[in-house]
Amino acid sequence: MNTDKENSLLNNKIVYDITKFTHLDYPNHLACVIWFKGCNMRCDYCYNKDIVFAKDANFSLHDVLDFLKQRVNLLDGVVLSGGEATDYDLVELCKEIKQLGFKIKLDTNGTNFKNIQLLCKSKLIDFIALDYKAPAYKHKEITKSNKFNVFSITLQYLIESSIDFEVRTTVHADLLNEEDINYIIKDLKSRGYTKKYYLQKFLDTQNNIGDITSASNSFDDSLLLDDIEVVWR
Repeated sequence: MNTDKENSLLNNKIVYDITKFTHLDYPNHLACVIWFKGCNMRCDYCYNKDIVFAKDANFSLHDVLDFLKQRVNLLDGVVLSGGEATDYDLVELCKEIKQLGFKIKLDTNGTNFKNIQLLCKSKLIDFIALDYKAPAYKHKEITKSNKFNVFSITLQYLIESSIDFEVRTTVHADLLNEEDINYIIKDLKSRGYTKKYYLQKFLDTQNNIGDITSASNSFDDSLLLDDIEVVWR
Protein backbone atom coordinates (compact mmCIF):
# COMPACT_ATOMS: atom_id res chain seq x y z
CA MET A 1 0.00 0.00 0.00
CA ASN A 2 1.32 3.43 -0.89
CA THR A 3 2.25 5.78 1.94
CA ASP A 4 0.90 9.34 2.11
CA LYS A 5 4.27 10.60 0.85
CA GLU A 6 4.21 8.21 -2.10
CA ASN A 7 0.64 9.19 -2.95
CA SER A 8 1.60 12.85 -2.79
CA LEU A 9 4.43 12.28 -5.27
CA LEU A 10 2.17 10.37 -7.62
CA ASN A 11 -0.51 13.07 -7.46
CA ASN A 12 1.87 15.80 -8.65
CA LYS A 13 1.06 17.11 -12.12
CA ILE A 14 4.55 17.06 -13.64
CA VAL A 15 3.94 15.31 -16.97
CA TYR A 16 3.48 17.63 -19.93
CA ASP A 17 2.37 15.01 -22.44
CA ILE A 18 2.25 11.30 -23.27
CA THR A 19 3.18 9.83 -26.64
CA LYS A 20 1.02 6.73 -26.64
CA PHE A 21 3.02 4.66 -29.13
CA THR A 22 6.51 4.71 -30.63
CA HIS A 23 8.80 2.15 -32.20
CA LEU A 24 11.68 4.64 -32.53
CA ASP A 25 12.44 5.92 -29.02
CA TYR A 26 13.28 2.63 -27.30
CA PRO A 27 15.54 0.37 -29.43
CA ASN A 28 13.85 -2.91 -30.36
CA HIS A 29 10.79 -2.20 -28.22
CA LEU A 30 7.28 -0.87 -28.69
CA ALA A 31 6.90 1.87 -26.12
CA CYS A 32 5.23 5.06 -25.00
CA VAL A 33 7.01 8.27 -24.01
CA ILE A 34 6.32 10.20 -20.82
CA TRP A 35 7.36 13.84 -21.25
CA PHE A 36 8.24 15.54 -17.96
CA LYS A 37 7.95 19.32 -17.83
CA GLY A 38 10.93 21.57 -17.20
CA CYS A 39 14.67 21.25 -17.68
CA ASN A 40 17.85 22.49 -16.02
CA MET A 41 19.42 23.30 -19.40
CA ARG A 42 18.57 25.66 -22.24
CA CYS A 43 20.15 24.09 -25.33
CA ASP A 44 19.69 26.26 -28.43
CA TYR A 45 18.81 23.33 -30.68
CA CYS A 46 16.25 21.80 -28.30
CA TYR A 47 12.95 21.32 -30.12
CA ASN A 48 10.97 20.66 -26.92
CA LYS A 49 10.72 24.36 -26.11
CA ASP A 50 7.14 24.14 -24.88
CA ILE A 51 8.04 21.31 -22.50
CA VAL A 52 11.19 22.99 -21.18
CA PHE A 53 9.46 26.27 -20.35
CA ALA A 54 6.13 24.81 -19.24
CA LYS A 55 4.97 26.10 -15.85
CA ASP A 56 1.97 23.79 -15.76
CA ALA A 57 1.53 20.17 -16.74
CA ASN A 58 -1.39 18.13 -17.98
CA PHE A 59 -0.98 14.81 -16.19
CA SER A 60 -0.14 13.46 -12.76
CA LEU A 61 1.87 10.29 -12.27
CA HIS A 62 -1.38 8.59 -11.26
CA ASP A 63 -2.73 9.56 -14.68
CA VAL A 64 0.35 7.99 -16.26
CA LEU A 65 -0.15 4.76 -14.33
CA ASP A 66 -3.84 4.63 -15.25
CA PHE A 67 -2.82 4.95 -18.90
CA LEU A 68 -0.18 2.24 -18.58
CA LYS A 69 -2.62 -0.19 -17.00
CA GLN A 70 -4.54 -0.02 -20.28
CA ARG A 71 -1.37 -0.83 -22.24
CA VAL A 72 -0.26 -3.99 -20.44
CA ASN A 73 0.57 -6.67 -23.05
CA LEU A 74 0.30 -4.04 -25.79
CA LEU A 75 3.56 -2.18 -25.15
CA ASP A 76 6.98 -3.47 -24.11
CA GLY A 77 8.41 -0.39 -22.48
CA VAL A 78 8.11 3.13 -21.15
CA VAL A 79 10.46 6.00 -22.02
CA LEU A 80 10.95 8.68 -19.36
CA SER A 81 11.94 11.86 -21.17
CA GLY A 82 11.45 15.61 -21.14
CA GLY A 83 12.56 18.21 -20.41
CA GLU A 84 14.69 16.44 -17.85
CA ALA A 85 12.94 13.55 -16.13
CA THR A 86 15.58 13.20 -13.40
CA ASP A 87 14.74 16.64 -12.05
CA TYR A 88 12.02 14.65 -10.24
CA ASP A 89 11.98 11.76 -7.79
CA LEU A 90 11.15 8.85 -10.09
CA VAL A 91 11.58 5.92 -7.70
CA GLU A 92 7.94 5.28 -6.80
CA LEU A 93 6.78 5.80 -10.38
CA CYS A 94 9.38 3.35 -11.67
CA LYS A 95 8.44 0.76 -9.04
CA GLU A 96 4.82 0.96 -10.15
CA ILE A 97 5.79 0.74 -13.83
CA LYS A 98 7.97 -2.31 -13.21
CA GLN A 99 5.14 -4.00 -11.30
CA LEU A 100 3.02 -3.63 -14.43
CA GLY A 101 5.69 -5.56 -16.34
CA PHE A 102 7.17 -2.80 -18.50
CA LYS A 103 10.82 -2.16 -19.25
CA ILE A 104 11.98 1.40 -18.57
CA LYS A 105 14.25 3.59 -20.67
CA LEU A 106 15.53 6.90 -19.31
CA ASP A 107 16.53 9.83 -21.52
CA THR A 108 18.76 12.16 -19.52
CA ASN A 109 21.39 14.88 -19.66
CA GLY A 110 23.11 13.20 -16.72
CA THR A 111 23.12 16.20 -14.40
CA ASN A 112 21.20 14.67 -11.49
CA PHE A 113 23.72 11.99 -10.61
CA LYS A 114 22.29 10.94 -7.24
CA ASN A 115 18.83 10.34 -8.72
CA ILE A 116 20.30 8.34 -11.61
CA GLN A 117 22.53 6.33 -9.30
CA LEU A 118 19.59 5.48 -7.02
CA LEU A 119 17.48 4.32 -9.95
CA CYS A 120 20.32 2.15 -11.23
CA LYS A 121 21.18 0.65 -7.83
CA SER A 122 17.49 -0.09 -7.27
CA LYS A 123 17.42 -1.92 -10.63
CA LEU A 124 14.53 0.24 -11.82
CA ILE A 125 16.02 1.28 -15.16
CA ASP A 126 16.70 -1.09 -18.08
CA PHE A 127 18.29 1.31 -20.55
CA ILE A 128 19.66 4.85 -20.48
CA ALA A 129 20.25 7.28 -23.34
CA LEU A 130 22.79 9.83 -22.08
CA ASP A 131 23.15 13.14 -23.89
CA TYR A 132 26.78 14.28 -24.25
CA LYS A 133 25.83 17.83 -25.09
CA ALA A 134 29.25 19.25 -25.92
CA PRO A 135 32.94 19.13 -24.99
CA ALA A 136 33.78 20.65 -21.61
CA TYR A 137 35.05 23.83 -23.26
CA LYS A 138 31.74 24.39 -25.09
CA HIS A 139 29.33 22.89 -22.59
CA LYS A 140 28.19 26.16 -21.01
CA GLU A 141 27.84 27.83 -24.41
CA ILE A 142 25.62 25.01 -25.70
CA THR A 143 23.57 24.27 -22.58
CA LYS A 144 23.57 27.63 -20.75
CA SER A 145 24.51 25.70 -17.59
CA ASN A 146 27.58 24.91 -15.48
CA LYS A 147 26.92 21.21 -15.16
CA PHE A 148 29.64 19.45 -17.14
CA ASN A 149 31.38 18.12 -14.02
CA VAL A 150 28.32 16.31 -12.70
CA PHE A 151 27.55 15.01 -16.20
CA SER A 152 31.11 13.67 -16.28
CA ILE A 153 30.53 11.82 -13.00
CA THR A 154 27.36 10.24 -14.37
CA LEU A 155 29.08 9.21 -17.60
CA GLN A 156 31.94 7.53 -15.76
CA TYR A 157 29.51 5.81 -13.39
CA LEU A 158 27.54 4.34 -16.29
CA ILE A 159 30.68 3.19 -18.08
CA GLU A 160 31.82 1.35 -14.96
CA SER A 161 28.36 -0.09 -14.25
CA SER A 162 26.61 -3.05 -15.85
CA ILE A 163 23.57 -1.08 -16.99
CA ASP A 164 22.76 -0.99 -20.70
CA PHE A 165 23.18 2.53 -22.04
CA GLU A 166 24.20 4.64 -25.01
CA VAL A 167 25.82 8.04 -25.49
CA ARG A 168 24.45 10.46 -28.06
CA THR A 169 25.10 13.99 -29.28
CA THR A 170 22.90 16.32 -31.32
CA VAL A 171 24.93 17.94 -34.09
CA HIS A 172 24.25 21.40 -35.48
CA ALA A 173 27.31 22.30 -37.53
CA ASP A 174 27.22 25.97 -36.49
CA LEU A 175 27.44 24.88 -32.84
CA LEU A 176 29.59 21.73 -32.95
CA ASN A 177 32.23 20.99 -35.61
CA GLU A 178 34.29 17.91 -36.41
CA GLU A 179 37.00 18.92 -33.93
CA ASP A 180 34.42 19.11 -31.15
CA ILE A 181 33.03 15.68 -31.93
CA ASN A 182 36.54 14.23 -32.11
CA TYR A 183 37.19 15.66 -28.65
CA ILE A 184 34.14 13.76 -27.38
CA ILE A 185 35.26 10.59 -29.18
CA LYS A 186 38.69 10.79 -27.55
CA ASP A 187 37.14 11.46 -24.16
CA LEU A 188 34.82 8.46 -24.45
CA LYS A 189 37.68 6.25 -25.61
CA SER A 190 39.92 7.34 -22.73
CA ARG A 191 37.18 6.52 -20.22
CA GLY A 192 36.78 2.98 -21.54
CA TYR A 193 33.55 3.47 -23.48
CA THR A 194 33.25 0.63 -26.01
CA LYS A 195 29.67 0.97 -27.23
CA LYS A 196 28.35 2.79 -30.29
CA TYR A 197 28.35 6.57 -30.14
CA TYR A 198 25.28 8.07 -31.76
CA LEU A 199 25.15 11.40 -33.58
CA GLN A 200 21.72 12.93 -34.08
CA LYS A 201 20.99 15.42 -36.82
CA PHE A 202 19.47 18.71 -35.75
CA LEU A 203 15.74 18.86 -36.39
CA ASP A 204 14.97 22.11 -38.21
CA THR A 205 11.71 23.08 -36.54
CA GLN A 206 10.20 26.47 -35.77
CA ASN A 207 10.01 25.75 -32.06
CA ASN A 208 13.59 25.36 -30.82
CA ILE A 209 14.89 27.33 -27.85
CA GLY A 210 17.52 29.31 -29.75
CA ASP A 211 15.26 30.05 -32.74
CA ILE A 212 17.98 28.63 -34.96
CA THR A 213 17.56 27.18 -38.43
CA SER A 214 19.62 24.79 -40.54
CA ALA A 215 23.39 25.14 -40.19
CA SER A 216 25.26 27.38 -42.59
CA ASN A 217 28.44 25.34 -42.00
CA SER A 218 28.87 21.86 -43.41
CA PHE A 219 29.89 18.85 -41.34
CA ASP A 220 32.36 16.36 -42.84
CA ASP A 221 32.05 13.08 -40.98
CA SER A 222 34.99 11.66 -42.93
CA LEU A 223 37.15 13.74 -40.58
CA LEU A 224 35.89 11.89 -37.53
CA LEU A 225 38.20 9.56 -35.64
CA ASP A 226 37.51 5.84 -35.78
CA ASP A 227 38.53 5.18 -32.17
CA ILE A 228 34.96 4.12 -31.45
CA GLU A 229 32.05 3.27 -33.73
CA VAL A 230 30.06 6.37 -34.70
CA VAL A 231 26.51 5.95 -35.95
CA TRP A 232 24.26 8.67 -37.39
CA ARG A 233 20.57 8.81 -36.63
